[in-house]
Amino acid sequence: MEHSTASRRSFLTLAGLAPLAVWGLTACGTSGPGGNSGGAGSASIWSLTGAPGETIRTATVDAFNKSNPDNQIKLTLFQNDAFKTKIKTAIGAGEAPTMIYGWGGGGLKTYVEAGQVVDLTPWLEENPQVKDRLFPSAFGAATVDGKIYALPNETVAPIIFFYNKELFAKAGAQPPKTWDELMALTKTFNDLGIAPISLAGQSRWTSMMWLEFVFDRVGGPELFNNIFAGKDNAWSDPSALEALTKIQELVAANGFIKGFSSITADSNADQALLYTGKAAMMLHGAWTYGSMKNDGGDFVPNGNLGWFDFPTVDGGKGDLKNTVGNPGQYMSISAKASAEEQTTAKKYFAEGLLTPAEVTSWIESGAVPIVTGIEDQLAATDAKEFLTYVYTTAKDAPNFQQSWDQALSPTAAEALLNNIDQLFIKSITPEQFASNMNATLGQ
Repeated sequence: MEHSTASRRSFLTLAGLAPLAVWGLTACGTSGPGGNSGGAGSASIWSLTGAPGETIRTATVDAFNKSNPDNQIKLTLFQNDAFKTKIKTAIGAGEAPTMIYGWGGGGLKTYVEAGQVVDLTPWLEENPQVKDRLFPSAFGAATVDGKIYALPNETVAPIIFFYNKELFAKAGAQPPKTWDELMALTKTFNDLGIAPISLAGQSRWTSMMWLEFVFDRVGGPELFNNIFAGKDNAWSDPSALEALTKIQELVAANGFIKGFSSITADSNADQALLYTGKAAMMLHGAWTYGSMKNDGGDFVPNGNLGWFDFPTVDGGKGDLKNTVGNPGQYMSISAKASAEEQTTAKKYFAEGLLTPAEVTSWIESGAVPIVTGIEDQLAATDAKEFLTYVYTTAKDAPNFQQSWDQALSPTAAEALLNNIDQLFIKSITPEQFASNMNATLGQ
């Protein structure tokens, strides 16, 4: 995953708030490598700097320590990029903190295969209340070979299909419910001189979101699950080739704004195209709601921003309620930790994470925490309609596909982004894309 976009894709921001970075090295905690210096019942966490996560996590740990004098936790904070390097080195050297913060998916799978993290499945079965209060959809990226190796925590950020209500009214159009309707809208808006879809194609992961959804709608969750599992020739499954073909058909129909391959997401230019009326639709992360509210003048306050579920594909296997994006953040327990340290970590997992105070803090920051039963709290916010949609989408998703560049290994993810770039500018065919990606299976 690209670090500059990882932070942008991890949290929702609202107007007036600083962008919510993944708490990403300026070590500003109290513990050194491994972090344990406080007695038999102590444990350690490495986490990330950056508001609001740094403030929220520090307050959560402090509250736990105050209530548990015999089970103390040492918190050390690092900047995002440095953390990712340091945690790999520490784990490899057998000096990992007790609790390993991460993003699940491919990184977690690597830890599991090396025997570096604890299987939490038996403990969760003995403590069902811990799992039952969290979104079921968040556990997919925490699961390897049917066993759970990380506890989901923090917040959720699905990918949302946004649209400009004013432009749709001008065109006399309704949000598309099927892929065929979406294709028809490309002609409708092009005839009006309006770009159908905004896309920051130079950033590559923005194009990846399209593939994630189309793969699901055509082939269902099994299609990517086979890829994740390294099944031979999984990328050239007939459903995959159909999805790849549909993407190029959308490109050929001028579905995306002219010059999309030179537009970057970091500049928020893709969002500006939507709220200034240059483009009618945009597929993007839930976090963009906040920046559009902040930067788009009256666009959001006046109710001109709308959203809808990604369309179905005729004959496709994917459920309309399936979604993609970031189903949560994740915390594992080091297999090298002592029994006492593991006991403290599990106590923290059960009693310290996503407490009512922490949940309130996340909501006040403009994010949707991955706990059930917060409808009333979300309904009390200024962004209640949107936050409730995000909450319902994530909570009720039969399948929440983690972003592919997080789910896959770093090697496969980079190859994926390079090939997606070529697919969208039509310099390779769907068959060539599939062949190139089949070569990365198992890497």
